[in-house]
Amino acid sequence: MWDSARTQIMAILNITPDSFSGDGLLAKRASLPGVIKYAQGLAAQGADIIDVGGESSRPGAKSISVKEELKRTIPVIEKLSASIRIPVSIDTYKPEVARRALNAGASVVNDITGLRNPRMIKIIARSSARVVIMHMKGMPRNMQKNPEYESLIGEIIRYLQAAINRAEAGGINKKRVIIDPGIGFGKTIRHNLEILQRLEEFKILGCPILVGTSRKSFIGQVLNLPNPKERLIPTIATLAVAIMKGANILRVHDVKSAVQAARITEAVIKGNY
Repeated sequence: MWDSARTQIMAILNITPDSFSGDGLLAKRASLPGVIKYAQGLAAQGADIIDVGGESSRPGAKSISVKEELKRTIPVIEKLSASIRIPVSIDTYKPEVARRALNAGASVVNDITGLRNPRMIKIIARSSARVVIMHMKGMPRNMQKNPEYESLIGEIIRYLQAAINRAEAGGINKKRVIIDPGIGFGKTIRHNLEILQRLEEFKILGCPILVGTSRKSFIGQVLNLPNPKERLIPTIATLAVAIMKGANILRVHDVKSAVQAARITEAVIKGNY
């Protein structure tokens, strides 16, 4: 599933009405066949994995019920996992949603809360799924209220290491773990830039590194681009930097552009062409 010889592209599939990036498919009143067709298009553009999310994690977002999240995501995962050959991921921090998604065909759980819930560990341990452990300070509703760190990279590494330890103690082999430093999740502009600058330091954890900068607000703040849809070119620049600093997986909205950026960056730094 994960080809270490090249950077993997994780495509974002937002089944939400309130995505920060403006691509929430429920806001566009997309039908289930329409969502599947859109996701198949992402796969055709070169995505290595499709990450299905039913709840927005934008700053200030309020949580939704398990019932609503299941309603949004499970039919999509069932249809999608049967119609494409690449892995399907569920972007959730709710154990019951993860359980149902794995039963429906998902093979990755992307947990923005970094396995804080012990039940999530048990559910993943009983499967063969991989897990993305992300760092977040607080929760989406409050994570951007003056986030402060005494030692940014050190604190994130300690948080992720503790989560890896919990995963292993709960029966999840470390080979199944992917880490995400959580750009934009409880971080200021300077924090996000520093994570990119020092990304290679996360290699000490011994897990593949996932980076998600796509269309995020720090890009808009640096360049005065309030519309997320105007942030493609600077997003591509951050992806190239991330690859050069050791990223293994890029979580993106704009798959075709990200694939091209990854391949040319790898051609330059690795001679892969």
